[in-house]
Amino acid sequence: MIPGDGIGPELMLHVKSVFRYGVHGGGDLSTLWREGQRASGGRAVGLGLWFWCLRSCQEGPSTGMWHQARQEHRGTGVPPRPLAQSQVREGSSRVASARGGPGGLPGGRPEPAALTQLCPRHACVPVDFEEVHVSSNADEEDIRNAIMAIRRNRVALKGNIETNHNLPPSHKSRNNILRTSLDLYANVIHCKSLPGVVTRHRDVDILIVRENTEGEYSSLEHESVAGVVESLKIITKAKSLRIAEYAFKLAQETGRKKVTAVHKANIMKLGDGLFLQCCKEVAAGYPHITFENMIVDNTTMQVGPRPAAPPALGARGFGARAPARPLLAPQLVSRPQQFDVMVMPNLYGNIVNNVCAGLVGGPGLVAGANYGHVYAVFETATRNTGKSIANKNIANPTATLLASCMMLDHLKLHSYATSIRKAVLASMDNENMHTPDIGGQGTTSEAIQDIIRHIRIINGRAVEA
Repeated sequence: MIPGDGIGPELMLHVKSVFRYGVHGGGDLSTLWREGQRASGGRAVGLGLWFWCLRSCQEGPSTGMWHQARQEHRGTGVPPRPLAQSQVREGSSRVASARGGPGGLPGGRPEPAALTQLCPRHACVPVDFEEVHVSSNADEEDIRNAIMAIRRNRVALKGNIETNHNLPPSHKSRNNILRTSLDLYANVIHCKSLPGVVTRHRDVDILIVRENTEGEYSSLEHESVAGVVESLKIITKAKSLRIAEYAFKLAQETGRKKVTAVHKANIMKLGDGLFLQCCKEVAAGYPHITFENMIVDNTTMQVGPRPAAPPALGARGFGARAPARPLLAPQLVSRPQQFDVMVMPNLYGNIVNNVCAGLVGGPGLVAGANYGHVYAVFETATRNTGKSIANKNIANPTATLLASCMMLDHLKLHSYATSIRKAVLASMDNENMHTPDIGGQGTTSEAIQDIIRHIRIINGRAVEA
């Protein structure tokens, strides 16, 4: 995991509580907080970022090891020792743990690094965490260490790492370094209407595929003379063909009927023109999937005909019909149901991702994934740190939990992913559990407790009154 800044650490802690306490039982959040506070000596959550990476593993270890280590911890006052290799079921994984940076956040939350020690390896959901300290303000050594950890484990669950605009131009975005170093070329988000969330549109179900490693995010810019900056946009045929092929394969595997390429080839005739041509070339190999292309501004604000006034009155009120006038009709905002799979370059994907997240209720509801040929990193879709609500216990955990479900599916742990996903959706039907971002008064802890309750119901376990 990479908890990142803002609400990330808080939400990642809740993910671990669902994984370990929810799926196989054994305690509740209040117990988790108390034991974590005791284990950390009362220290608050560090301001540093942490990286939890997940090693691919198979189904179901025993929970007895967890209870044994938990009792060890209670009796000695020290974190439980790592399990010996002989104690680990074949197919599970071993992951190291390290602690985040010093300092604290308001609210007296227990340090998640200490909480990680409370749940030994291979308990409940069969993934373990490797935690690596990362700071967005330090040199690149931290992020390089984190990248090495992902290379070892191949999978990570990530919070949002802040990109500080006040740092000098030489400072590179940690998110960009991560994506380009691991060649996480496909950013995929699934924007889908959720039960119980009141929005203008229902039945929204869009897969957005964003090229993740080039375009305007290539970090190639310089000041040629004082007051004149050149920022380079890189579009290559190889990467355009690759992302187009990914989008069409995804459409085919998920039973989608249409792929829409979003571009600005009318102005950037070479760069976006190349991207569009590559999409057309790939589309020719998938004749059973409808292909269309749309200019990026038309995608969100397309010119269409204004309906004519009724003949009896006319547009001017004199009985004569006025000619139809152009009307700015926002296609994505007014008719999102027309889209199925969308594929686009980097910058446009960033914008469209956020627009689509707003359509279904906001950034707290939509999960995303970054895929390469070897590695996969899962996160919330909009990459919003949510610093203004950090440690207030009002952050919406839905997007982070759905991202963890995507991760579990990627690890072939489908039964665990299905249980958690069903529980999240069932909890959304209860308006009392809605957090303030979607119009409710519920807290993060209450939402997590309700999700855990639904997991127990789904798995056929008794639910405490």
